[in-house]
Amino acid sequence: MEIEKLNWNQTIDIRHRVLWTDEDPSYCEVTGDESALHFGVKYNNVRVCVASIYVHDNSVRLRKFATLAECQGKGVGTFMLNYLIGELRSLKCNYFWFDARSSAVNFYKRFGFEQVGEMFFKNGVAYFKMQMHF
Repeated sequence: MEIEKLNWNQTIDIRHRVLWTDEDPSYCEVTGDESALHFGVKYNNVRVCVASIYVHDNSVRLRKFATLAECQGKGVGTFMLNYLIGELRSLKCNYFWFDARSSAVNFYKRFGFEQVGEMFFKNGVAYFKMQMHF
């Protein structure tokens, strides 16, 4: 596996295929994509995972973290998240947060993220806020 830096339009296909298949691909675009940092994971020379981070001072938000279904459970998401946490620590960021689908909360807890607040919904999908302080 290897990490690659991407531009925002290179993330849309996987975002759409994993997160919002019933929506138009443009639904997977995020305000601020042009200035965010975008990463992919290549597995057997094929991009199978994407993640985007949005930096605001010393705070960083993860958005649109998606791994193709056929590659889930193979360590791809773990590889990406470990890379991102390492990068953010080296950049001296002190707060990392995101909204996690309720189905993924236990995955994030394995990395030391804490669940904050009550469940909420976006477009009918249940989420929790997750955070980590460095």
